[in-house]
Amino acid sequence: MERESMDFDVVIVGAGPSGLATACRLGQLAKDNDQELMICVVEKGADIGAHILSGAVFEPRAMNELFPDWKERGAPLNTAVTGDEILLLKDHQSASQLPGFAVPKTFHNKGNYIVSMGNICRWLAEQAEQLGVEIFPGFAASEVLYNEDGSVAGIQTGDMGVGADGSEKDGYMPGMELRAKYTVFAEGCRGHLGKQLINQFQLDKDSTPQHYGLGFKEIWDVPADVHEPGKVVHSAGWPLNDNGSGGGYLYHAEDGQVYVGLIIDLNYKNPYLNPFQEFQRYKTHPAIKAVLENGKRVSYGARAIAKGGYYSLPKMTFPGGLMVGCNAGTLNFAKIKGNHTAMKSGMIAAESIFNALQSEQQHTELTDFTQAFEQSWAFDELYRSRNFGGAIHKLGTTLGGAYNMLDQNYFGGKLPFKFKEWTPDYKCTEKSAQHQPIEYPKPDNKLTFDRLSSVFLSNTNHAEDQPCHLQLKDADIPLTVNLPEFAEPAQRYCPAGVYEVVEEDGKEVFKINAQNCIHCKTCDIKDPSQNINWVVPEGGGGPTYPNM
Repeated sequence: MERESMDFDVVIVGAGPSGLATACRLGQLAKDNDQELMICVVEKGADIGAHILSGAVFEPRAMNELFPDWKERGAPLNTAVTGDEILLLKDHQSASQLPGFAVPKTFHNKGNYIVSMGNICRWLAEQAEQLGVEIFPGFAASEVLYNEDGSVAGIQTGDMGVGADGSEKDGYMPGMELRAKYTVFAEGCRGHLGKQLINQFQLDKDSTPQHYGLGFKEIWDVPADVHEPGKVVHSAGWPLNDNGSGGGYLYHAEDGQVYVGLIIDLNYKNPYLNPFQEFQRYKTHPAIKAVLENGKRVSYGARAIAKGGYYSLPKMTFPGGLMVGCNAGTLNFAKIKGNHTAMKSGMIAAESIFNALQSEQQHTELTDFTQAFEQSWAFDELYRSRNFGGAIHKLGTTLGGAYNMLDQNYFGGKLPFKFKEWTPDYKCTEKSAQHQPIEYPKPDNKLTFDRLSSVFLSNTNHAEDQPCHLQLKDADIPLTVNLPEFAEPAQRYCPAGVYEVVEEDGKEVFKINAQNCIHCKTCDIKDPSQNINWVVPEGGGGPTYPNM
């Protein structure tokens, strides 16, 4: 098919923190050097920020470098952190607060802000547009385009108006080719195109497998007498004592709201574990319930988090482009933060691209980016925290936590040990015969809820008559392998109730409710047979998070 094509100097895939930081820095460099650059950002969400979900306690280091006058410009960093608490939840009733000396200093948040990253991205997009960047929300980058020499030539956006059977509906609009001298892939964790590029260029051949967590978040309006603006609470232990690892959070944000969530490492073994239900249980602990019980839930969402860190970093460059931010896995899990490092990786990418364009290069491999990134504070952070997750997984929460406290507080992250994890998360899932099903309580619809009413709060919508974006490599595997061997865990690990095993005409059927998908990518990561391939749906589909 002949497709319409547009040419740019730089195309950026994804309007998250790393993609928008790339765009802003490129715009600044062009303006400072009196150059005219054609820069384009494509975003699959219907609006900027629609697919952004993050805790988030925000470290402003990269923002200070990108826009030193961000306060005067009105950046939405409104709630400074006023205090930290680390709770060890021993069981469903008891909790103890860790003393300051026992807390790794990476958990200290003085100077940071409790923010909505969706709102920060909307603000960054405004800054980028003022610098001459073109931003196209509602357009999904569906394919990588290559030049004859194998270098990346740009991307193709997805066709609009295609029926589930592949036919062209009324209003059909073919996708466009957006060609560029350099293309930046900033899709976020487990990017659809990033995954392909890693395979195409063997970018991870010198890395350990990437490791992931599934992060839940709800926003609650709470009464004034329990609201403490700027207070940050993190927790470890219950409800994940026996079945997995991870931790919870409760952030007191502005306007009488709190952000509550649970992060569950996706290397858990028990296929009967239901991450959504574990999050519901978490809210019933007295330490959390006391804040929420007279409040009202107003938002829900979930997203996978790339938490492998330093050892899992792929090579980030290839001919014609770069991969930045959480697409490459730049999150610092020792801080439970990735927005500042994502932004810094994008800013370094912008400087590397600008230098190449100044010397009239195109489609080359930007090897100077690697050197600049390795000399940056972002890389230093990742190196110093390289053993943080591995120590907890290999030594357990108590011993691993003690190791991390010593390593971070007294040795600056330079103890000479390597806690590398070589087993991918999906391979950690054990056979259902080795485990007992977990009985979870029914929701009370005050503090705990079901998945479908939760998905409703995420404002998720997809056109029902479109090709399914959750592709099975083999349609038989869910019932012939995953069901008998693993009790088909997709029914439980999906935080949106997309997958079901139902009976129709006396036969078991594997059903995919793709219209419920909140784009978390958990299925692509955790399916024990690696049979589910998440691809982009029609542009504009998915959640519409207001201020997550």
